[in-house]
Amino acid sequence: MLRYLTAGESHGKGLVAILEGLPAGLKLNLDKVNAELKRRQEGFGRGLRMKIENDQAEIISGVKNMVTLGSPLALLIKNKDYSIEKMHKVMCPRPGHADLAGLLKYGLFDIREVLERASARSTAATVGIGAVCKIFLSQFDIKIFSKVVSVAGEIDFIAMKEKISQAISQKDTVGGVFEVIVQGAPVGLGSYVQPDLRLDSRLAGGIMSIPGIKAVEIGLGFGYGDSFGSQVHDQIFYSRGKGYFRSSNNAGGIEGGISNGEDIILRACMKPICTLMQPLASVNISSKKAAKANTERSDTCVVEAAGVVGEAVCAFVLAQAMLDKFGNDCLADIKVNYKNYLKRIR
Repeated sequence: MLRYLTAGESHGKGLVAILEGLPAGLKLNLDKVNAELKRRQEGFGRGLRMKIENDQAEIISGVKNMVTLGSPLALLIKNKDYSIEKMHKVMCPRPGHADLAGLLKYGLFDIREVLERASARSTAATVGIGAVCKIFLSQFDIKIFSKVVSVAGEIDFIAMKEKISQAISQKDTVGGVFEVIVQGAPVGLGSYVQPDLRLDSRLAGGIMSIPGIKAVEIGLGFGYGDSFGSQVHDQIFYSRGKGYFRSSNNAGGIEGGISNGEDIILRACMKPICTLMQPLASVNISSKKAAKANTERSDTCVVEAAGVVGEAVCAFVLAQAMLDKFGNDCLADIKVNYKNYLKRIR
């Protein structure tokens, strides 16, 4: 079974990710991993932290000569801004953030001890894991990419940039919607037999695990709610050349919890960043008196970067589903199983 854990704080020594269950025999390319990390740092509206960090991953276990051994793979991403021991206490929680709920849950007295781990900085480790999974998926011609659909309600590129610029000038933040597209996934990933095996529930859970994501839809999504069934269900056809196919893809590539061979399409909505340079009303956790929320060095808009993280979590879920179906010990064996499966379903 493919699984991963991450560790690390925003201003700690670094981030660590451990990926267990990757098959032996996969040739990795660290340049591709670092290229994904760089993509996560890009996008109009990113903050000063991106000018400090130049994320580079180091693989510290699980490979020999950059070929996987089948043992746990560990990635290390060091922080240049390692200052956690020197940073000031935070006493006024930010609305929309984990600050207050985390403080109460763990019995802490300094919000700094919450926000350091709750920070979206942790997604660098997620992207590192996703990059490795993308390399695995590429062995089967499965590709994943993302795009920004809208920012603050605007869908035109120039209008989106203007909205972000307006937020910068007003010391505000904006959210938006991104889309993740998976091409080349075979029929049959996931299952309808148990809720936790459904591919759509696993992908939706992965997307919702990204900090700041508040909604997700697959295919037509909420559009199903105002349509007749005859208007939206993807009709099925067959030809010798194509096999089974559909002329539309409102299902977003998943039916009954199983991939159906069409492109898998997901969209997610990210809320505006919680840290505002003109902070909202809050309460000082020590005095219990009204105060303005804490301000931290932050971004204005990260919708484009969130799409990169979305790609990463989808890559992990799809790699997990591929290994569940075709075996998980040896890449050569998996390829044989995959080839035989495609031959059967044709």
